[in-house]
Amino acid sequence: MDQAEQLRRQIFKTENKTAKAIAVLSGKGGVGKSGFTVNLAAQLSVRGKRALILDLDIGYGNIDLLIGESSRHSMIDFFQGEKRLSEIICRSSAGFDYISGGTGLSHVVSLNENQLSAFSQELDQAFCTYDYLLLDLGAGMTSDSLKFAMSADELAVVTTPEPTAITDAYSAIKVISFHEKSIPVSIVVNKANDEKTARLTFARMQSAVTRFIEREVSFAGWMPEDPLVSEAVKRQVPFSILFPKCPASRGICRIAESMVSAPSSEAPKQKPSFFSRVSQLFRGGGE
Repeated sequence: MDQAEQLRRQIFKTENKTAKAIAVLSGKGGVGKSGFTVNLAAQLSVRGKRALILDLDIGYGNIDLLIGESSRHSMIDFFQGEKRLSEIICRSSAGFDYISGGTGLSHVVSLNENQLSAFSQELDQAFCTYDYLLLDLGAGMTSDSLKFAMSADELAVVTTPEPTAITDAYSAIKVISFHEKSIPVSIVVNKANDEKTARLTFARMQSAVTRFIEREVSFAGWMPEDPLVSEAVKRQVPFSILFPKCPASRGICRIAESMVSAPSSEAPKQKPSFFSRVSQLFRGGGE
């Protein structure tokens, strides 16, 4: 039995659990959002949690590049009826699974009801074996990424101390909150000089969000500016795997550890699954 077939069997075995869907977004490019997503997934795996990354950076998906692997198929193959979901889920050498976004993700909006139903059913089945689904959304906030973000259980907004990054991250939270205020939002501060700078950055965002959007945000953690992150990108290996003791790795490990050790809150049984909510939004409901 080949490795792919073993993976397919593992994915579709039945377990009585559902993954937590976390949408990872930023207001602008260049803040390290995808690198954060990849390394978070890697560190969740190190801690015994099964993580699946769904690459939704439309037309610019770079998960494959960051981990030095190449996926032969993407979600587009599934939407076009050429592959089953189990055939496009890839296992990374860092321990997590991922689905490449490929290009042309706008096909989602034109799916017919049968395709949407198949999409929801297969991903609901896949969820049974995962603890976390990490949605790597594109920079900014398009109509499609807004729908995925609104369907998530939690939002992780990545920013840096730069004023433009803070302003754009605030704008992304504002757009989502206009449609849906009940989703918990946490802030990740990347490329900070020190913890004081990171916490001041969070405080600025928290103050603006509380005052003008009238909602709460929490501090997920921070990662420092670290030259070894760029080196890891060049080598196409997650920095927390290649340089486990570097400052950035210590930062992502603190975030992953906090996530794993946080008390789990039981979701209401009547709450629809993540992909049921996605299907509803792409059909035009719930907006």
